[in-house]
Amino acid sequence: MKSLTATLAGSAAAFALASPAMAQDELRDWALDMFSPVPATVPALEDNIVTPEKVDLGKALFFDPRMSASGVFSCNSCHNVGTGGDDNMPTSVGHGWQTGPRNSPTVFNAVFNEAQFWDGRAADLAEQAKGPVQAGVEMANTPDNVLKTLNSMPEYVEWFEESFPGEDDPVTFDNFAKAIEAFEATLITPAPFDAWLNGNDAAMTEEQVAGLETFLEAGCASCHNGVNLGGNGYYPFGLVEKPGAEILPEGDKGRYQVTETAVDEYVFRASPLRNITETAPYFHSGVVWDLRTAVDIMASSQLGADLSEQEIDELTAFLGALTGEVPEITYPMLPAETAETPRPSSEVLPN
Repeated sequence: MKSLTATLAGSAAAFALASPAMAQDELRDWALDMFSPVPATVPALEDNIVTPEKVDLGKALFFDPRMSASGVFSCNSCHNVGTGGDDNMPTSVGHGWQTGPRNSPTVFNAVFNEAQFWDGRAADLAEQAKGPVQAGVEMANTPDNVLKTLNSMPEYVEWFEESFPGEDDPVTFDNFAKAIEAFEATLITPAPFDAWLNGNDAAMTEEQVAGLETFLEAGCASCHNGVNLGGNGYYPFGLVEKPGAEILPEGDKGRYQVTETAVDEYVFRASPLRNITETAPYFHSGVVWDLRTAVDIMASSQLGADLSEQEIDELTAFLGALTGEVPEITYPMLPAETAETPRPSSEVLPN
């Protein structure tokens, strides 16, 4: 018979082994109240059925620089699928080498955002796709010229007919945007955090698990929640303490430029945090290059929290668990131009 000491020692050892699992289960229950794992399949889109033909068309359009007036810039220029789904620049360079006013958000998992752009001015990815094409500092094109370009290439016309069967005139600007939306909806990146949410205790490191607990206890999930850990709400930048003008430029009033409502001054859509380790620089101003620094700024400005160095390290480690597996994307072979294809123009029009 075992001695009482041996029995107690064995029980203590068993408890020590069981406690982390029990703690993870409790933490997981809390996390599942705030977050959802990336789904295994492409999410359904409103009024836009995703088909293989439409995805292939959308991919071609996404990579085709001829959708810009200059023939230089494509969607992939600012949302580079090889570099985290963005361009890793403070603000993007566009037509005539002009720079835009805000940092380019990642295209990965953007389908899970409730609205697009930092100020939420586009309701979905299809509406978003129309914006940069027409923006003078981005692709500087017009819907009419886009359609003229597409109709000049028989292969594109054929692809539109296959993607939008039964339509009398499938080559429309709306369908152009819907095809890009369908492709972008496939750009989802399951991460170790998703495996952990689904019950795999070993998917995250001990430091990442500690970081998740800090993330929840500190209140980060109040704004950064849901499938995308953000992208689904609007909040003042500087809820507790407004950052300086070097981080929060006074001339960019955020959602106020959409609503013209005073309470929306310096309000922005909560940034999605998936793949955040791959998308520096940070914030709409794109001025912070270090993730630890960004975490510290968010803690003080949004939560009024003075985090320890260890807590910042753990939070940063947790954010690394949101870096997901990028789907394999092959560069498409694009239709050849014809004599009717509009010629590129580098002319910069006055604002």
